[in-house]
Amino acid sequence: MYQYEHFAKFYDATMGNRAGSAEFVHNLIQTHAPQAKTLLELACGTGAVLEHLAAHYDVAGLDVSPAMLRIAGARLPNVELHQADMTAFELGRTFDALICVFDSINHLLTFRSWKEVFRSSVKHLAERGVFIFDINTETKLRRHAREPAWVKTLDNGTVIIKVTEAGKGISNWNIKVFEHRGGERYRLHEENIQEISFPVNRIVEALHRKFNKVRVVDPARPRPGRQSDRLYFICKR
Repeated sequence: MYQYEHFAKFYDATMGNRAGSAEFVHNLIQTHAPQAKTLLELACGTGAVLEHLAAHYDVAGLDVSPAMLRIAGARLPNVELHQADMTAFELGRTFDALICVFDSINHLLTFRSWKEVFRSSVKHLAERGVFIFDINTETKLRRHAREPAWVKTLDNGTVIIKVTEAGKGISNWNIKVFEHRGGERYRLHEENIQEISFPVNRIVEALHRKFNKVRVVDPARPRPGRQSDRLYFICKR
């Protein structure tokens, strides 16, 4: 069973509009690879980010989840989409920009898998291209585990998300969706999704083995630090 098989159809309603985040990524690309015309998104999910970036680039997407790709395919019927593992994909072409956002890489629970993403990405990156990904930091995952459950009301039900520590640095996101089926009837959809993070210096060190330039950006602060929740890594060949 792939992750997000149960949660996929509720994902966009829960996570909200992606326009602001897509614009932030677009600005990073324009700053670091202004010549970029082609773009591949790893772990593209429902295509919510690609939908906005398609106005600026010739886009393609890749995801391991059939359920998420079905939604992306309906949203973007003319976009090239691939069902593949982002740690080991081979598309036979390169792109000016590769992105992997919304902490998708955090779902890979070994650092070896992260390094495989870096290896596969640099193989598909054109000369002067840029690879951009973001992470939930260790600080953020620990904080979420201390917080109460999140509750969000949807048009067709309610979502409850509770993050707990699962050991060995892994955070477990228990997601319960109570889908309203009419009257007083509800259907429960439940899924557990896990994430892990690693020290920033360890990530940067691994990236420098594959890329010539690596920059780390905190979108909420002037510079990354111990309090950073989300970080973006901008990597150039």
